[in-house]
Amino acid sequence: MPDTKKNEKKYNLILDALQQLLEERTIQNISVSEIAQKAGIGKGSIYYYFPSKEAILDALIERSYEQPLSTAKNLAAQTDISPFTRMAMLFQACQNSSTAFIKQHGSSSDNASAQDLAFLHQKYLAHVVSELKPALTEIIKQGIDSGDIQFGSPSALAEIALIVIAVKLDNSLIPSTHAETADTLQGLISLLEKGTGVAPGTLSYLSLTP
Repeated sequence: MPDTKKNEKKYNLILDALQQLLEERTIQNISVSEIAQKAGIGKGSIYYYFPSKEAILDALIERSYEQPLSTAKNLAAQTDISPFTRMAMLFQACQNSSTAFIKQHGSSSDNASAQDLAFLHQKYLAHVVSELKPALTEIIKQGIDSGDIQFGSPSALAEIALIVIAVKLDNSLIPSTHAETADTLQGLISLLEKGTGVAPGTLSYLSLTP
């Protein structure tokens, strides 16, 4: 029987090693051998846990934002809370994960290239949208079933909202001032209200801020 705790320890050692190396080097200039050396394990052990360096990076991003994303995904089951309140809580979780990402990578070392940071941002955005979309889709479906929301494609609405929120709060793909970001997010709220058939101001408490 495998030692689960030992396996989990090695798994996290590998992620810790990559995180430490990213503070010194660009992802393109980090090899699997260097990750193994930094983690203090054999290179062969790396491939027991991960098929590639990119898979290690994906796991690191997932671990870094596990708490806010996990909180968001649990909201879909809380049917005693109104769908609009849960949407607000999910968007807040998205904002929290964005804040965590910027705090960790926004002041990267001078050795980090713009290309490297852009790559990390891309991986982060893809992860956030893909992880939160099923939960938000389910919340919107529940709102449609209860008659609170009127919309024909909950999955599309969830994806559109998350992409706009993640991109604007991340503020790397389309750099904007706080005022410009706030204006875009307020526009999204207005579109959500019109698109879901609710009265203007219903979603104003979402309080999306850059």
